[in-house]
Amino acid sequence: MTLLSLTNMQTNIGEYAVLHDISLTVPEGGVFVLLGRNGAGKTTTLRSIMGMWRPSPGSVMFRGQDITALHTADIARLGIAFVPENMGIFGGLTVEENLVLATAKGKFDRDRLNRIYRLFPALEKFWTKQAWSLSGGQKQMLSVARAIIEPRDLILIDEPTKGLAPAIVDAMAEAFREISDTTTILLVEQNFEFAKSLGRDMAVIDDGRIAHAGSMADFVADRALQDRLLSLSV
Repeated sequence: MTLLSLTNMQTNIGEYAVLHDISLTVPEGGVFVLLGRNGAGKTTTLRSIMGMWRPSPGSVMFRGQDITALHTADIARLGIAFVPENMGIFGGLTVEENLVLATAKGKFDRDRLNRIYRLFPALEKFWTKQAWSLSGGQKQMLSVARAIIEPRDLILIDEPTKGLAPAIVDAMAEAFREISDTTTILLVEQNFEFAKSLGRDMAVIDDGRIAHAGSMADFVADRALQDRLLSLSV
């Protein structure tokens, strides 16, 4: 079943056209990976879905509803969360306070909080610490935890492994596998090893256009296509 679809989406930033006629279908369930070189338009795609940048022309449909013209807050209320590349946490607030801000009613569902503790034990350990004092990996955990503290249908995650130690990357992969059992993840990622270990479906953006879309298994099996679209041999 289709969860999210982008149709003929073009996004301009100032006088520059960053996305050109993007059409993409994200099925419900699992991890959909968006790949591409630096500057290809991956982050712009996520921000356009969230209403941070307004695509025109084109449309964004979520569960059959046109959300193209909605404000970001209204899109979030429909069950879409966004984990930006810069993590977007509040450094002067504690781990607890950051998570409280992400709840709908200012209080936690105990089962969901226990799930976060299980996925990211460091957050329970540093519950009362200010977020600025956390390591880079712990900050990323907090950013993801904020996205799942309330029930979500879709989480957009931008470059979650950037700058993280291999052990933290492995822990993040395990967490994403569990999260994707109940919530669809649209993942932008440069680390191809991480991406291919998680992705069921994928697409490659090149110069603001979809250059390829299909199953991750087929893409992994085609080394020539990987080299052409992502320059992995380099």
